[in-house]
Amino acid sequence: MIMERRHFIKNLSLGAAFAASSGGSVWAKDFRVIKSAVPPFNMDYAPHFGMFSAHAGNDLVDQLKFMAEQGFRSLEDNGLLSRSVEDQNRIGRTLEQLGMRMGVFVVDGGDNWKISLTTGKQEFIDNFVSTCKRSVEAAKRVNATWATVVPGFFERRLPMGIQTANVIEALKRGAEVFEPHGLVMVLEPLSDTPELFLRHSDQTYAICKAVDSPSCKILYDIYHMQRNEGNLIPLMDACWDEIAYIQIGDNPGRKEPGTGEINYLNVFKHIHEKGYSGIMGMEHGKANQGKEGEVDLITAYRKVDQFK
Repeated sequence: MIMERRHFIKNLSLGAAFAASSGGSVWAKDFRVIKSAVPPFNMDYAPHFGMFSAHAGNDLVDQLKFMAEQGFRSLEDNGLLSRSVEDQNRIGRTLEQLGMRMGVFVVDGGDNWKISLTTGKQEFIDNFVSTCKRSVEAAKRVNATWATVVPGFFERRLPMGIQTANVIEALKRGAEVFEPHGLVMVLEPLSDTPELFLRHSDQTYAICKAVDSPSCKILYDIYHMQRNEGNLIPLMDACWDEIAYIQIGDNPGRKEPGTGEINYLNVFKHIHEKGYSGIMGMEHGKANQGKEGEVDLITAYRKVDQFK
């Protein structure tokens, strides 16, 4: 069902009226009685904190409630590990109360990730394993299943095969940490700089096969893969049995669907027809800022979320 822009704005106006009569809060304080303002999306798109702050403000709980009211069923939070335990617990409780899922957060070991796993150096492996252990504790607080791993930059003094073997061995250590807890590290090939080791879907597929663990899969970011290799649907199909998580962003610009060259209506339709029921992370910015930009973003997702 497509939500017309005028209906969305009407919902916001009604919310504002409710806010005026309830001391400024648009949302009920009792999460158990909260109801979505619009139907949920067909696919499980996951916004991130800050995406709707013009409407919801800066409070994490209010932002989650706004997401739920607009039909979103999951959250991404790359920076979860850097949040306080108190905030992690608040996020976890709120997600449970709203019936939402937790998407990916980043296994962020600090600046060492830039040169870490390709080198084979013990100090970087130890840091990675330690961060994986810390990630398990954070995942428990928010009931997370997936955590993003980026192997880092090339170590150009080593042959490509040796670097690949170093990455595989390090990831096996990470998988040993995650497997007992049912957690999955998802490897993300990126396009931010050619210095990054992991850049292509087939390369990531081969590494996942070599690690051979249910806790090591692919994060297929459509934006990055459009930039690095294109041919999205056939290459996604070729890697499908190792893809556990998908992220979104149009190219160029890394904004919402409809702002670039990717035919997201067809891409999403294909993913839907393959039976994918996982999370689709909205790891992108907004074409326009303020409340109008947030309305435009939600409207853009309604336009490409058309499945029978």
